[in-house]
Amino acid sequence: MKIRFYSRANCSLCIEAWMMLQLVKEDVHLDIEEINIEENDEIHEKYVLRIPVIEYKGEVIQEGRIDYPTLLEAFNS
Repeated sequence: MKIRFYSRANCSLCIEAWMMLQLVKEDVHLDIEEINIEENDEIHEKYVLRIPVIEYKGEVIQEGRIDYPTLLEAFNS
């Protein structure tokens, strides 16, 4: 399944979220498109106060503090 992961450099929550996604990948096949919000003004404006953001099927699954159970439930539903 394809997901979008919105982040930026020097973001400790983004690093934690990326590690969480790697753990979820052990249980669920994920194709992760990582998007640096600093590279697009429109995306930056939308997500700057919300990152990291994980989007699946056009819906935000989680943002900010990312947790394993919520991700796994979203991807298995």
